[in-house]
Amino acid sequence: MGEVSVTLKVMPEGTEVDLKKLEKEIKSRMDPHSIEEEPVAFGLKSLNVRKIIPDDAGGTDQLEEELLEIDGVKDVKVIDQRKLL
Repeated sequence: MGEVSVTLKVMPEGTEVDLKKLEKEIKSRMDPHSIEEEPVAFGLKSLNVRKIIPDDAGGTDQLEEELLEIDGVKDVKVIDQRKLL
């Protein structure tokens, strides 16, 4: 069994959401490989969350649902998924 690198774009509800607090909550729930801020528009930033999962994990639905449960998260979208050698 191999591993898969998944990058999810986490969109906050607005510019008033504290991204540092959001990042801390994500880290406490899912132990991501990395989290990076990305400017979107007009002061709004998203968080790109990279997580390494087993190849047989059955997809990303569980990760997406877990992130959507966090207060301040408006949307979650998979933006990259690749098998690691």
